[in-house]
Amino acid sequence: MEEEEDGEKLESFLQWASAVGISDCSISGDNFSRCLGHSLAVSNFPDAGGRGLAATRVLRKGELILRVPKAALMTSDALISKDQKLAAALEKHPSLSPTQILGVCLLNEMNKGRSSWWYPYLKQLPKSYGLLETFSPSEIEALQIDHAIQTAERAVMRSKVDWEAATPLMSELRLKPRFLTFKAWLWSSSTISSRTMHIPWDVVAGCLCPVGDFFNYTPPEAFLNPSNDSEVSEAEFSCRLEMNINVERLTDAGYEENTLSYCFYANRNYAKGDQVLLCYGAYTNLELLEYYGFILQDNSNDKAYIPLEPDILALCPWPGESLYISQNGEPSFALLSTLRLWTTPVSDRRSIKHLVNSGDPISDENETAVFEMIIQKCQEVLRSCPTSIDEDELLLLEIHEFENCSRDWENFQEQLKGDGYRKSSSHMWKLAVQWRQKYKKILHDCITKTETGCFKL
Repeated sequence: MEEEEDGEKLESFLQWASAVGISDCSISGDNFSRCLGHSLAVSNFPDAGGRGLAATRVLRKGELILRVPKAALMTSDALISKDQKLAAALEKHPSLSPTQILGVCLLNEMNKGRSSWWYPYLKQLPKSYGLLETFSPSEIEALQIDHAIQTAERAVMRSKVDWEAATPLMSELRLKPRFLTFKAWLWSSSTISSRTMHIPWDVVAGCLCPVGDFFNYTPPEAFLNPSNDSEVSEAEFSCRLEMNINVERLTDAGYEENTLSYCFYANRNYAKGDQVLLCYGAYTNLELLEYYGFILQDNSNDKAYIPLEPDILALCPWPGESLYISQNGEPSFALLSTLRLWTTPVSDRRSIKHLVNSGDPISDENETAVFEMIIQKCQEVLRSCPTSIDEDELLLLEIHEFENCSRDWENFQEQLKGDGYRKSSSHMWKLAVQWRQKYKKILHDCITKTETGCFKL
Protein backbone atom coordinates (compact mmCIF):
# COMPACT_ATOMS: atom_id res chain seq x y z
CA MET A 1 0.00 0.00 0.00
CA GLU A 2 2.78 2.41 0.97
CA GLU A 3 4.74 1.51 -2.19
CA GLU A 4 1.66 2.21 -4.33
CA GLU A 5 1.20 5.57 -2.62
CA ASP A 6 4.87 6.46 -3.17
CA GLY A 7 4.53 5.44 -6.81
CA GLU A 8 1.52 7.71 -7.24
CA LYS A 9 3.38 10.61 -5.64
CA LEU A 10 6.33 10.07 -7.96
CA GLU A 11 4.15 9.86 -11.06
CA SER A 12 2.31 13.05 -10.07
CA PHE A 13 5.62 14.80 -9.46
CA LEU A 14 7.10 13.73 -12.81
CA GLN A 15 4.03 15.02 -14.61
CA TRP A 16 4.44 18.34 -12.81
CA ALA A 17 8.16 18.37 -13.65
CA SER A 18 7.42 17.85 -17.33
CA ALA A 19 4.87 20.68 -17.29
CA VAL A 20 7.41 23.14 -15.82
CA GLY A 21 10.01 22.29 -18.48
CA ILE A 22 12.37 19.87 -16.72
CA SER A 23 13.81 17.60 -19.37
CA ASP A 24 16.47 14.95 -19.93
CA CYS A 25 16.56 15.68 -23.66
CA SER A 26 19.90 17.09 -24.70
CA ILE A 27 18.43 19.60 -27.16
CA SER A 28 16.12 22.33 -25.87
CA GLY A 29 12.73 22.14 -27.51
CA ASP A 30 12.86 18.41 -28.32
CA ASN A 31 9.35 17.05 -28.67
CA PHE A 32 9.33 14.66 -25.71
CA SER A 33 6.20 14.38 -23.59
CA ARG A 34 7.88 13.36 -20.31
CA CYS A 35 10.66 14.95 -18.30
CA LEU A 36 12.47 11.59 -18.04
CA GLY A 37 12.81 8.64 -20.37
CA HIS A 38 15.08 9.95 -23.10
CA SER A 39 18.32 9.70 -21.07
CA LEU A 40 17.34 8.91 -17.49
CA ALA A 41 14.76 7.01 -15.46
CA VAL A 42 14.01 6.83 -11.74
CA SER A 43 15.20 3.51 -10.38
CA ASN A 44 15.96 1.84 -7.06
CA PHE A 45 19.50 0.91 -6.07
CA PRO A 46 19.15 -0.83 -2.67
CA ASP A 47 22.90 -1.17 -2.10
CA ALA A 48 23.93 2.14 -3.66
CA GLY A 49 21.88 5.01 -2.29
CA GLY A 50 18.29 3.80 -2.74
CA ARG A 51 16.21 5.85 -5.17
CA GLY A 52 18.36 7.29 -7.94
CA LEU A 53 18.59 7.84 -11.69
CA ALA A 54 19.52 5.13 -14.18
CA ALA A 55 20.71 5.60 -17.76
CA THR A 56 18.03 4.60 -20.29
CA ARG A 57 20.61 4.52 -23.08
CA VAL A 58 24.36 4.76 -23.53
CA LEU A 59 25.54 8.11 -22.14
CA ARG A 60 28.80 9.68 -23.22
CA LYS A 61 31.08 11.61 -20.91
CA GLY A 62 30.34 15.35 -21.05
CA GLU A 63 26.87 14.86 -22.55
CA LEU A 64 24.03 17.04 -21.26
CA ILE A 65 21.64 14.65 -19.50
CA LEU A 66 19.26 16.88 -17.53
CA ARG A 67 18.10 20.48 -17.72
CA VAL A 68 16.06 22.19 -14.98
CA PRO A 69 14.81 25.70 -15.92
CA LYS A 70 15.28 28.54 -13.45
CA ALA A 71 11.54 28.79 -12.92
CA ALA A 72 11.56 25.26 -11.46
CA LEU A 73 14.31 25.97 -8.91
CA MET A 74 13.06 26.46 -5.38
CA THR A 75 14.95 29.47 -4.03
CA SER A 76 14.25 31.95 -1.26
CA ASP A 77 13.86 34.72 -3.83
CA ALA A 78 11.34 32.74 -5.88
CA LEU A 79 9.25 31.84 -2.85
CA ILE A 80 9.31 35.33 -1.35
CA SER A 81 8.40 37.01 -4.64
CA LYS A 82 5.18 34.95 -4.83
CA ASP A 83 4.11 35.47 -1.22
CA GLN A 84 3.44 39.06 -0.10
CA LYS A 85 2.70 38.00 3.48
CA LEU A 86 6.05 36.22 3.71
CA ALA A 87 7.90 39.16 2.13
CA ALA A 88 6.36 41.64 4.56
CA ALA A 89 7.11 39.46 7.60
CA LEU A 90 10.73 38.96 6.57
CA GLU A 91 11.37 42.69 6.61
CA LYS A 92 10.94 42.60 10.39
CA HIS A 93 13.67 39.93 10.75
CA PRO A 94 16.78 41.23 8.97
CA SER A 95 19.17 39.23 11.15
CA LEU A 96 18.12 35.82 9.80
CA SER A 97 20.75 34.06 7.68
CA PRO A 98 20.04 32.96 4.08
CA THR A 99 19.81 29.33 5.21
CA GLN A 100 17.39 30.18 8.01
CA ILE A 101 15.25 32.14 5.55
CA LEU A 102 15.12 29.23 3.11
CA GLY A 103 14.20 26.94 6.01
CA VAL A 104 11.26 29.18 6.91
CA CYS A 105 10.22 29.47 3.26
CA LEU A 106 10.21 25.69 2.90
CA LEU A 107 8.02 25.14 5.97
CA ASN A 108 5.77 28.00 4.83
CA GLU A 109 5.17 26.15 1.55
CA MET A 110 4.55 22.90 3.42
CA ASN A 111 2.00 24.77 5.53
CA LYS A 112 0.05 25.69 2.37
CA GLY A 113 -0.53 22.04 1.51
CA ARG A 114 -2.25 21.42 -1.81
CA SER A 115 -2.55 25.14 -2.52
CA SER A 116 1.23 25.42 -2.93
CA TRP A 117 2.47 25.49 -6.51
CA TRP A 118 5.30 23.22 -5.27
CA TYR A 119 2.98 20.63 -3.74
CA PRO A 120 3.80 17.77 -6.19
CA TYR A 121 7.49 18.27 -5.42
CA LEU A 122 7.09 18.71 -1.67
CA LYS A 123 4.92 15.65 -1.09
CA GLN A 124 7.50 13.26 -2.60
CA LEU A 125 10.44 14.54 -0.50
CA PRO A 126 11.77 12.15 2.18
CA LYS A 127 9.78 12.19 5.41
CA SER A 128 12.93 11.84 7.52
CA TYR A 129 16.70 12.04 7.27
CA GLY A 130 19.76 10.59 8.99
CA LEU A 131 21.95 13.68 9.32
CA LEU A 132 23.88 14.18 12.56
CA GLU A 133 21.62 17.08 13.55
CA THR A 134 18.73 14.59 13.81
CA PHE A 135 20.58 12.19 16.14
CA SER A 136 19.25 11.73 19.67
CA PRO A 137 21.69 11.87 22.64
CA SER A 138 21.88 8.06 22.75
CA GLU A 139 22.54 7.86 19.00
CA ILE A 140 25.29 10.46 19.34
CA GLU A 141 26.80 8.43 22.17
CA ALA A 142 26.78 5.40 19.88
CA LEU A 143 29.40 7.09 17.68
CA GLN A 144 31.88 6.43 20.53
CA ILE A 145 34.73 8.55 19.07
CA ASP A 146 35.16 11.86 20.93
CA HIS A 147 35.55 14.17 17.94
CA ALA A 148 32.55 12.59 16.19
CA ILE A 149 30.43 13.03 19.31
CA GLN A 150 31.50 16.68 19.52
CA THR A 151 30.71 17.20 15.82
CA ALA A 152 27.23 15.74 16.28
CA GLU A 153 26.55 17.77 19.42
CA ARG A 154 27.55 20.96 17.60
CA ALA A 155 25.27 20.05 14.69
CA VAL A 156 22.31 19.58 17.02
CA MET A 157 23.09 22.84 18.84
CA ARG A 158 23.33 24.80 15.57
CA SER A 159 19.94 23.50 14.52
CA LYS A 160 18.39 24.47 17.85
CA VAL A 161 19.86 27.96 17.64
CA ASP A 162 18.57 28.35 14.06
CA TRP A 163 15.12 27.09 15.07
CA GLU A 164 14.90 29.47 18.01
CA ALA A 165 15.95 32.37 15.78
CA ALA A 166 13.38 31.48 13.10
CA THR A 167 10.45 30.65 15.42
CA PRO A 168 9.24 34.27 15.89
CA LEU A 169 8.93 34.68 12.11
CA MET A 170 7.17 31.34 11.69
CA SER A 171 4.76 32.28 14.47
CA GLU A 172 3.98 35.57 12.72
CA LEU A 173 3.23 33.62 9.57
CA ARG A 174 0.80 31.55 11.64
CA LEU A 175 2.14 28.20 10.56
CA LYS A 176 0.23 25.19 11.83
CA PRO A 177 1.55 23.95 15.20
CA ARG A 178 3.19 20.88 13.67
CA PHE A 179 5.36 23.11 11.46
CA LEU A 180 6.56 25.15 14.44
CA THR A 181 8.16 22.20 16.21
CA PHE A 182 11.88 21.46 16.40
CA LYS A 183 11.16 18.17 14.61
CA ALA A 184 9.72 20.08 11.65
CA TRP A 185 12.70 22.41 11.63
CA LEU A 186 15.08 19.45 11.59
CA TRP A 187 13.24 18.11 8.54
CA SER A 188 13.53 21.48 6.78
CA SER A 189 17.16 21.95 7.79
CA SER A 190 18.07 18.41 6.69
CA THR A 191 16.29 18.87 3.37
CA ILE A 192 18.30 22.01 2.71
CA SER A 193 21.63 20.53 3.83
CA SER A 194 21.30 17.29 1.88
CA ARG A 195 19.49 18.42 -1.28
CA THR A 196 20.34 22.04 -2.15
CA MET A 197 22.69 22.96 -4.99
CA HIS A 198 24.92 25.96 -5.59
CA ILE A 199 23.54 29.00 -7.40
CA PRO A 200 25.47 32.23 -8.03
CA TRP A 201 22.79 34.55 -6.61
CA ASP A 202 22.53 32.72 -3.26
CA VAL A 203 25.83 31.03 -2.57
CA VAL A 204 25.00 30.39 1.10
CA ALA A 205 21.58 28.71 0.99
CA GLY A 206 21.54 27.51 -2.62
CA CYS A 207 18.44 26.08 -4.28
CA LEU A 208 16.33 22.96 -4.26
CA CYS A 209 16.44 21.43 -7.72
CA PRO A 210 13.52 19.12 -8.56
CA VAL A 211 14.62 15.88 -10.33
CA GLY A 212 18.24 17.08 -10.09
CA ASP A 213 18.18 16.04 -6.44
CA PHE A 214 17.51 12.42 -7.48
CA PHE A 215 21.19 11.93 -8.38
CA ASN A 216 23.11 9.93 -5.79
CA TYR A 217 26.68 10.73 -4.78
CA THR A 218 29.99 9.64 -6.23
CA PRO A 219 33.33 10.79 -4.77
CA PRO A 220 35.74 12.79 -6.96
CA GLU A 221 38.14 9.94 -7.70
CA ALA A 222 35.38 8.04 -9.49
CA PHE A 223 35.85 10.33 -12.49
CA LEU A 224 39.36 11.68 -11.82
CA ASN A 225 40.96 8.24 -11.72
CA PRO A 226 41.87 6.95 -15.20
CA SER A 227 41.32 3.34 -14.08
CA ASN A 228 37.60 4.15 -13.96
CA ASP A 229 37.50 5.59 -17.46
CA SER A 230 39.30 3.81 -20.26
CA GLU A 231 39.18 6.89 -22.49
CA VAL A 232 41.19 9.04 -20.07
CA SER A 233 44.91 8.79 -20.72
CA GLU A 234 47.58 8.99 -18.02
CA ALA A 235 48.70 12.30 -19.56
CA GLU A 236 45.20 13.76 -19.30
CA PHE A 237 44.90 12.52 -15.72
CA SER A 238 48.21 14.18 -14.82
CA CYS A 239 47.03 17.36 -16.49
CA ARG A 240 43.88 17.34 -14.38
CA LEU A 241 45.93 17.10 -11.23
CA GLU A 242 48.25 19.91 -12.33
CA MET A 243 45.20 22.11 -12.96
CA ASN A 244 44.41 21.70 -9.24
CA ILE A 245 40.78 20.79 -9.83
CA ASN A 246 38.58 22.24 -7.11
CA VAL A 247 36.66 19.25 -5.76
CA GLU A 248 34.90 21.38 -3.15
CA ARG A 249 32.26 22.47 -5.65
CA LEU A 250 30.06 20.67 -8.15
CA THR A 251 32.19 19.49 -11.05
CA ASP A 252 29.49 17.95 -13.24
CA ALA A 253 26.53 20.31 -12.81
CA GLY A 254 25.82 24.00 -12.44
CA TYR A 255 23.56 26.90 -13.27
CA GLU A 256 24.13 28.30 -16.77
CA GLU A 257 23.09 31.88 -17.56
CA ASN A 258 22.97 31.33 -21.31
CA THR A 259 20.13 28.81 -20.99
CA LEU A 260 18.71 30.06 -17.66
CA SER A 261 18.80 26.45 -16.49
CA TYR A 262 20.55 24.15 -14.06
CA CYS A 263 22.39 21.72 -16.32
CA PHE A 264 23.73 18.26 -15.48
CA TYR A 265 26.40 16.45 -17.50
CA ALA A 266 27.58 12.85 -17.50
CA ASN A 267 30.89 12.76 -15.60
CA ARG A 268 31.91 9.53 -17.34
CA ASN A 269 30.56 7.04 -19.86
CA TYR A 270 27.51 5.08 -18.69
CA ALA A 271 25.98 1.90 -20.11
CA LYS A 272 22.24 1.47 -20.28
CA GLY A 273 20.96 0.59 -16.80
CA ASP A 274 23.93 2.05 -14.91
CA GLN A 275 23.20 4.39 -12.03
CA VAL A 276 24.14 7.93 -13.08
CA LEU A 277 25.91 9.72 -10.23
CA LEU A 278 26.77 13.27 -9.21
CA CYS A 279 29.90 14.51 -7.45
CA TYR A 280 29.24 16.90 -4.56
CA GLY A 281 32.92 17.15 -3.59
CA ALA A 282 35.40 15.24 -1.42
CA TYR A 283 34.08 14.23 2.02
CA THR A 284 35.02 11.94 4.87
CA ASN A 285 32.32 9.58 6.09
CA LEU A 286 31.72 11.79 9.13
CA GLU A 287 31.21 14.80 6.85
CA LEU A 288 28.83 12.80 4.64
CA LEU A 289 26.90 11.83 7.76
CA GLU A 290 26.82 15.43 8.98
CA TYR A 291 25.74 17.09 5.74
CA TYR A 292 23.93 14.35 3.78
CA GLY A 293 22.89 11.61 6.20
CA PHE A 294 24.74 8.60 4.76
CA ILE A 295 28.19 7.02 4.62
CA LEU A 296 30.06 5.16 1.88
CA GLN A 297 31.07 1.56 2.42
CA ASP A 298 34.33 2.24 0.58
CA ASN A 299 35.35 5.89 0.83
CA SER A 300 38.91 6.66 -0.22
CA ASN A 301 38.46 10.19 1.19
CA ASP A 302 37.77 8.89 4.69
CA LYS A 303 40.17 9.75 7.53
CA ALA A 304 40.83 8.96 11.17
CA TYR A 305 42.50 11.22 13.71
CA ILE A 306 44.63 10.38 16.72
CA PRO A 307 44.68 12.67 19.78
CA LEU A 308 47.76 14.90 19.87
CA GLU A 309 48.94 17.12 22.70
CA PRO A 310 48.86 20.92 22.19
CA ASP A 311 52.70 21.04 22.18
CA ILE A 312 52.74 18.62 19.23
CA LEU A 313 50.08 20.56 17.36
CA ALA A 314 52.10 23.75 17.88
CA LEU A 315 54.92 22.26 15.81
CA CYS A 316 52.71 21.68 12.78
CA PRO A 317 52.82 24.43 10.11
CA TRP A 318 49.82 22.91 8.33
CA PRO A 319 46.10 23.01 9.32
CA GLY A 320 45.13 20.56 12.04
CA GLU A 321 42.84 18.70 9.60
CA SER A 322 45.95 17.59 7.71
CA LEU A 323 47.11 15.45 10.66
CA TYR A 324 45.21 12.28 9.81
CA ILE A 325 45.43 8.61 8.96
CA SER A 326 44.00 7.86 5.53
CA GLN A 327 41.44 5.17 4.73
CA ASN A 328 44.17 2.69 3.76
CA GLY A 329 45.77 3.03 7.20
CA GLU A 330 48.68 5.23 6.18
CA PRO A 331 49.51 8.44 8.10
CA SER A 332 49.43 11.70 6.17
CA PHE A 333 52.55 13.60 5.16
CA ALA A 334 51.75 16.32 7.69
CA LEU A 335 51.26 13.83 10.53
CA LEU A 336 54.54 12.03 9.77
CA SER A 337 56.47 15.27 9.45
CA THR A 338 55.07 16.70 12.68
CA LEU A 339 55.81 13.55 14.69
CA ARG A 340 59.32 13.32 13.24
CA LEU A 341 59.98 16.82 14.47
CA TRP A 342 58.38 16.15 17.86
CA THR A 343 60.47 13.04 18.50
CA THR A 344 63.66 14.97 17.72
CA PRO A 345 65.48 16.57 20.71
CA VAL A 346 64.52 20.25 21.03
CA SER A 347 68.12 21.35 20.53
CA ASP A 348 68.30 19.57 17.13
CA ARG A 349 64.93 20.59 15.66
CA ARG A 350 66.11 23.76 13.98
CA SER A 351 68.91 22.00 12.09
CA ILE A 352 66.78 19.15 10.76
CA LYS A 353 63.57 21.03 10.04
CA HIS A 354 64.35 21.20 6.31
CA LEU A 355 64.55 17.40 6.19
CA VAL A 356 61.23 17.08 7.98
CA ASN A 357 59.47 19.51 5.65
CA SER A 358 60.80 17.68 2.60
CA GLY A 359 59.42 14.38 3.87
CA ASP A 360 62.78 12.74 4.37
CA PRO A 361 63.42 10.46 7.37
CA ILE A 362 65.80 11.83 9.99
CA SER A 363 67.29 8.63 11.39
CA ASP A 364 66.40 5.01 12.08
CA GLU A 365 66.04 5.83 15.77
CA ASN A 366 63.67 8.71 14.99
CA GLU A 367 61.59 6.55 12.65
CA THR A 368 61.24 3.89 15.33
CA ALA A 369 60.07 6.50 17.84
CA VAL A 370 57.48 7.81 15.36
CA PHE A 371 56.43 4.23 14.58
CA GLU A 372 55.87 3.45 18.26
CA MET A 373 54.03 6.72 18.93
CA ILE A 374 51.53 6.19 16.12
CA ILE A 375 50.79 2.65 17.29
CA GLN A 376 50.37 3.82 20.88
CA LYS A 377 47.98 6.63 19.90
CA CYS A 378 45.87 4.31 17.72
CA GLN A 379 45.69 1.73 20.50
CA GLU A 380 44.62 4.39 23.01
CA VAL A 381 41.65 5.36 20.84
CA LEU A 382 40.61 1.74 20.24
CA ARG A 383 40.89 0.86 23.94
CA SER A 384 38.73 3.86 24.87
CA CYS A 385 35.80 2.53 22.81
CA PRO A 386 33.18 0.41 24.61
CA THR A 387 33.05 -2.09 21.73
CA SER A 388 35.61 -3.71 19.44
CA ILE A 389 35.54 -3.91 15.65
CA ASP A 390 34.36 -7.54 15.83
CA GLU A 391 31.60 -6.65 18.29
CA ASP A 392 30.46 -3.84 15.99
CA GLU A 393 30.38 -6.26 13.08
CA LEU A 394 28.25 -8.68 15.07
CA LEU A 395 25.94 -5.86 16.12
CA LEU A 396 25.48 -4.80 12.50
CA LEU A 397 24.52 -8.36 11.60
CA GLU A 398 21.94 -8.37 14.39
CA ILE A 399 20.53 -5.02 13.25
CA HIS A 400 20.32 -6.39 9.70
CA GLU A 401 18.41 -9.43 10.97
CA PHE A 402 16.10 -7.13 12.93
CA GLU A 403 15.38 -5.01 9.86
CA ASN A 404 14.32 -8.13 7.95
CA CYS A 405 11.91 -9.41 10.56
CA SER A 406 9.08 -8.07 12.71
CA ARG A 407 10.93 -7.84 16.04
CA ASP A 408 10.12 -4.85 18.21
CA TRP A 409 13.00 -2.37 18.17
CA GLU A 410 12.91 -1.41 21.84
CA ASN A 411 12.75 -5.04 22.95
CA PHE A 412 15.61 -5.84 20.60
CA GLN A 413 17.72 -3.08 22.16
CA GLU A 414 17.03 -4.33 25.68
CA GLN A 415 18.46 -7.71 24.71
CA LEU A 416 21.79 -6.18 23.67
CA LYS A 417 24.37 -6.10 26.42
CA GLY A 418 26.38 -2.93 26.89
CA ASP A 419 24.20 -0.78 24.64
CA GLY A 420 21.02 0.84 25.97
CA TYR A 421 19.76 3.05 23.18
CA ARG A 422 16.11 2.92 24.26
CA LYS A 423 14.77 5.62 21.93
CA SER A 424 17.04 5.14 18.94
CA SER A 425 15.74 4.35 15.48
CA SER A 426 17.29 1.32 13.83
CA HIS A 427 18.41 3.47 10.89
CA MET A 428 20.26 6.05 13.01
CA TRP A 429 21.80 3.46 15.23
CA LYS A 430 22.95 1.46 12.22
CA LEU A 431 24.58 4.56 10.75
CA ALA A 432 26.38 5.24 14.03
CA VAL A 433 27.68 1.67 14.33
CA GLN A 434 28.70 1.54 10.66
CA TRP A 435 30.60 4.80 11.00
CA ARG A 436 32.48 3.86 14.17
CA GLN A 437 33.34 0.41 12.84
CA LYS A 438 34.93 1.85 9.71
CA TYR A 439 36.77 4.48 11.75
CA LYS A 440 38.21 1.84 14.06
CA LYS A 441 39.27 -0.25 11.08
CA ILE A 442 41.39 2.63 9.77
CA LEU A 443 43.21 2.76 13.12
CA HIS A 444 43.54 -1.03 13.21
CA ASP A 445 44.95 -1.10 9.67
CA CYS A 446 47.44 1.61 10.62
CA ILE A 447 48.67 -0.47 13.57
CA THR A 448 48.96 -3.58 11.38
CA LYS A 449 50.84 -1.79 8.62
CA THR A 450 53.31 -0.12 10.95
CA GLU A 451 53.96 -3.32 12.90
CA THR A 452 54.50 -5.39 9.76
CA GLY A 453 56.43 -2.70 7.90
CA CYS A 454 53.92 -2.53 5.03
CA PHE A 455 54.81 1.11 4.57
CA LYS A 456 57.88 3.08 5.46
CA LEU A 457 57.64 5.80 8.05
